[in-house]
Amino acid sequence: MTYVFDTTRTARYRFPTHTNLLVMDRAEATASEVFISVMEPGEAPPMHVHHDTEQVFYVLEGRGRLEIRGESEGVEIEPGDLVRIPPSTYHRVWGVGERALRYLVVDCFPGGRPTDEPTWDDHVRTVCDDQGWSFDDVARGPDREG
Repeated sequence: MTYVFDTTRTARYRFPTHTNLLVMDRAEATASEVFISVMEPGEAPPMHVHHDTEQVFYVLEGRGRLEIRGESEGVEIEPGDLVRIPPSTYHRVWGVGERALRYLVVDCFPGGRPTDEPTWDDHVRTVCDDQGWSFDDVARGPDREG
């Protein structure tokens, strides 16, 4: 059993809209997973929702803007900020400013590891299918290690 995960040795997933650096696969835990999201200035994932997941973000560097569907204005986020996204909340984060926004994400699954997506790659395949992206391009591209 692994108890310590090195955040400098990650698996890189380059989506058309942002990058995720996988630190701990959900398959290695009972009810969580951990990754680092990276948004270059002007990048953001599509507005999206996780019905089975509560997310916690800790901003490491850069600046961003959190958008929540139904809220009229975004919220600026910066290093040291902790963000909580409850389950079933539509959201996205934009990279703003001069350099990349990097934040640590802890996904918490209140019902335990999702049975329909028991691994990180299963989840990424679903995202790619929903968005019309190539899983092979996202997961198997150059610079696999982050």
